[in-house]
Amino acid sequence: MRRLYLHGGKAYWVLKTTPIIKFQISDNLLNKDYLKAYRDWIGADHVLRDNSHYLFCETIEDVEEYE
Repeated sequence: MRRLYLHGGKAYWVLKTTPIIKFQISDNLLNKDYLKAYRDWIGADHVLRDNSHYLFCETIEDVEEYE
């Protein structure tokens, strides 16, 4: 089941959450190339971060209202 995440006035589907440590080369050094490659492999178009995880997301472009 996908999780809806609201951030900065936009809506996202969270496709995968992964611990930040998985993308660190050392204590505070991020491997950006690996992060981008993983994002593309997951099929996400946006990456957000909380205190402990990266959130690989799909942006919800338009929301249609149904009556």
